[in-house]
Amino acid sequence: MKNSLKQPRSSLSAMRQQGFTLVELAVVLAVIGLIIGAVAIGKDVQRNAEYTKIKNKFIDQWEQAYNQYYQRTGVVLGDSQTAPQNMVNGQAYIATAGAVRSGRDMSAIVPPAAICRGSLGQGMNRLTVNTGLREMMTRAGIRMPPGRAEGLEDRYVYLDSNGNPQEVQVCFQWNAPMNSATADASTKGDGAGNVMVITGLTPDLARSLDQMIDGKPDAREGRFRREGIVNNVGGAINAPGQEWQASNRDKIGTSGNAGTRDSNLDEDQVEIVTAIYRMNQ
Repeated sequence: MKNSLKQPRSSLSAMRQQGFTLVELAVVLAVIGLIIGAVAIGKDVQRNAEYTKIKNKFIDQWEQAYNQYYQRTGVVLGDSQTAPQNMVNGQAYIATAGAVRSGRDMSAIVPPAAICRGSLGQGMNRLTVNTGLREMMTRAGIRMPPGRAEGLEDRYVYLDSNGNPQEVQVCFQWNAPMNSATADASTKGDGAGNVMVITGLTPDLARSLDQMIDGKPDAREGRFRREGIVNNVGGAINAPGQEWQASNRDKIGTSGNAGTRDSNLDEDQVEIVTAIYRMNQ
């Protein structure tokens, strides 16, 4: 009876030599595809989470610090508390250009220096700077965002899409109105008034911030826009918006050189742009 239950050795050997079926191979390939897709999606999710963190933990907190300074002192950063100009660094401006009080066309006036912690950020248009940002905040008892470290609260470091470090820096300034034919956006801003200038943004990060703040990535309109772009470009009123210049395929320092753009090498640092964020006060 026991011998009748035993299978021939040749039959067992044939079963052992059988490979995967087509169904099994299809399942394995499907699992591999899901893993690869999950890794690719995971990178995008991680990058989007980092962009959201930059907005929530850095940009938004600096906006709150600016608003707290106004609430505690009654004036914007650097303005005179006894004779306010309602413009960032307005107190310094009184000493150098008292013509503000005369009611002249302000678009023809050289604006006061920007207020930063240290030197100007990469790509910032303003030529002069007041380095007292941290001191002003500290004197008013304002808690600043942590930034990179103590003393570097105005800076934040992140990795671009190629994995290279980039540094965001914030400054504050007043931009003259752009209602004069002689106004120059490269030296007087874009007429947005009191703004936070944000340097060191990759195009991808700038578009993401613009989408979160204004609801659409438009470099020419809204509270968040690219520095130096006026709304009335070429006299075209209510013209369509403008896309953010450059892309994450451009390496840094080549935004104006089409022959060396579109590099897309892993060792390249991605091109950066400068944005302004209009303040409420």
